[in-house]
Amino acid sequence: MKGSRSKAKADTRLSVKKGAAAGKKPVNKGKATKDPNKPKRPASAFFVFMEEFRKQYKEKHPNNKSVAAVGKAGGDKWKSLSDAEKAPFIAKAEKRKTEYEKNLQAYNKRLADGTGAEEEESDKSRSEVNDDEEDDEEGSGEEDDDDDDE
Repeated sequence: MKGSRSKAKADTRLSVKKGAAAGKKPVNKGKATKDPNKPKRPASAFFVFMEEFRKQYKEKHPNNKSVAAVGKAGGDKWKSLSDAEKAPFIAKAEKRKTEYEKNLQAYNKRLADGTGAEEEESDKSRSEVNDDEEDDEEGSGEEDDDDDDE
């Protein structure tokens, strides 16, 4: 009976190792790449405000190179603004959001039609082919090193 238990333990250990190794490979190769044609998400009202605020802040403080200082000053200023003062920035953000949604719908329609999906698959297959070629080159270089040692 002891022999059967040790075999069972060995099998479970082996299966755990296989599962861990198998789990790593798909994460690296299975990660989806971002489509460069997909529209970017629009800036929020705060970031629309910050675009303008950065220009003003740099004019007043030309020697300040700290990004953190600009961000902190912008955040404090945004908090102190009233709703009426925030309204133009909110309106610009809403306008950008509606434009983004329109562009995203057009993008999704193109994907559904199949024009963008074909290009994505071909790029993926090209990268896999290039990865295989690089592995072959590395392998041949190692073989040459072994021959020199003998």
